[in-house]
Amino acid sequence: MKVGIIGSGGREHALCLSIKKSPKVDRIYCFPGNAGTSDIAENIEIDFLDFNKIKEFSIKNKISLLIVGPEKPLVDGIVDFFKDTEINIFGPDKISSQLEGSKIFTKKICEKYNIPTAKFGIFKNTNDAISFLDKTQFPLVVKADGLASGKGVYICENKDDANLAIKDVFDGKFGLANNILIEEFLVGEEMSYFIISDGKEIKGFETAQDHKRVLEGDKGANTGGMGSYSPSRLLDQPLEEKILNKIIKPTVKALKEMGSNYKGFLYAGLMIVRNEPYLIEYNVRMGDPECQTILPKLKTDLFEIIDACCNKNLKNINIEWHDKKSLCIVLCSKGYPDKYNNEILIENIENLKLGEDDYFFHAGTKKINNKIYSNGGRVINFVSLSPNFKNSRDKAISLIKNLNWKDGFYRKDIGHKVIDE
Repeated sequence: MKVGIIGSGGREHALCLSIKKSPKVDRIYCFPGNAGTSDIAENIEIDFLDFNKIKEFSIKNKISLLIVGPEKPLVDGIVDFFKDTEINIFGPDKISSQLEGSKIFTKKICEKYNIPTAKFGIFKNTNDAISFLDKTQFPLVVKADGLASGKGVYICENKDDANLAIKDVFDGKFGLANNILIEEFLVGEEMSYFIISDGKEIKGFETAQDHKRVLEGDKGANTGGMGSYSPSRLLDQPLEEKILNKIIKPTVKALKEMGSNYKGFLYAGLMIVRNEPYLIEYNVRMGDPECQTILPKLKTDLFEIIDACCNKNLKNINIEWHDKKSLCIVLCSKGYPDKYNNEILIENIENLKLGEDDYFFHAGTKKINNKIYSNGGRVINFVSLSPNFKNSRDKAISLIKNLNWKDGFYRKDIGHKVIDE
């Protein structure tokens, strides 16, 4: 069977590698992929937002299954676009994808269905938002409504911080802004909880914890993710039942009432407060870098899981995992998440010696004349599995040091909450 993977980051390289393991898959195409996917699949230079060209290529080359990695094509309706073809496409439709496409859409579902979340206000202009600051307590959270690649969230300690955040959002830093969301700041511990669904059945798809802030100690600007670890230390059966019954199932029910059966990965970003889950946000796809952290732990054939979802047969699939601690560190271009240079040569990659439970996934890279160059802010993801998180982190850092890319930087404290120094 031929499979197409849409996207160009570390998540897509991880998906590609996992799908490649299946004996049922004989060819993989990536739209457009990166330097890493080019070694295990065929990269196709088509913009992943050019749905017509992807459809034409997929039909011509007899692709049976498309897997959508990033959020933008999903929010723009790529799944709906393929409904008139015989090609299976894995991901939620346009209605369900609003869970990520609009934070306000999700908040209104929470309000209507009593899903636990932070208290919030929605504001349509700068003046109303700033006036509200006089009536509230700090810290608080300011969020851009639409897609912002993980960066449209400000944790504001005081009024000056909040004024700056509001100005950034309404000045268009994350695209056209018609609304802004201001939330209470919840004090607890974050957790990323993943499920997979075929539109009828829901199954858990592991947990993780992402580190969004650029600096060690979880300080500095929000990024797309500087690293992550899996599983979360917080999950137990009672908490999982609360997450499913109070958050996931009411959300799926709400979407069904809107005419949409959720199919695909769903990532709930949660804050756990005194063992109670609160919804912070939804992502309608695997997180990045959580995907790179989780997939190496998967025992079951990923293609079979996704194929079962496309055929509404998830109920008959038993998803099994390796009982190991996985940790991912993201090597970034100096200057990220602000200004950074592209097309910087990365040497020594071919000389890296990986152990059985070590991986590196290309994220912002491209190949020119058989040499690898940076092509983004987050460049390479280093992942290691072991019986404990400290050992996993030590192995990942050792690989980064061996690469010795002088134009990059990384956080050395990923997993600090679960590692006793």
